[in-house]
Amino acid sequence: MLKNTLIFFIFIVSKGLLAQENTPEIQIKNVIEVFFKGLHEGGSTLMSSTLHKNIKIQTTSTNKEGKSILLTESKQELLASIANKKPTDIYLEKLLSIDIKVDGNLASVWAPYEFYFNGNFSHCGANSFQLFDNNGTWEIIYLVDIRRTQNCQPIKE
Repeated sequence: MLKNTLIFFIFIVSKGLLAQENTPEIQIKNVIEVFFKGLHEGGSTLMSSTLHKNIKIQTTSTNKEGKSILLTESKQELLASIANKKPTDIYLEKLLSIDIKVDGNLASVWAPYEFYFNGNFSHCGANSFQLFDNNGTWEIIYLVDIRRTQNCQPIKE
């Protein structure tokens, strides 16, 4: 009897652990990690696997006169810029944190970052991702980031 109870307990605990490993938050974090793996490796195909076919991509910044600007880029432009980067160019975007919010098939991810180009600090900011659970596959439907060179605190390693 004790042996059967122990086996049942192990079964229940293992089922609970497996269920926790496949939460929407973990699935979404995996999508974000694959997106950045594609960015870092120059893998436009890998990056494209995370993007919805109708994604909207924007960047905000401030120009030299202090005016806010908003730039819009197509999915094709983003992927081409990754695919066509020089093999010697190294992109490294360090995410400082990832905050994920989920409601049904909609998710929001806030991820402050630091960006390094060829090992040198370039800029900082935050990414805001909106994701949609497209019938079992989380896809990025909107990406906006802010890029700034002031008020950044690069991580010292």
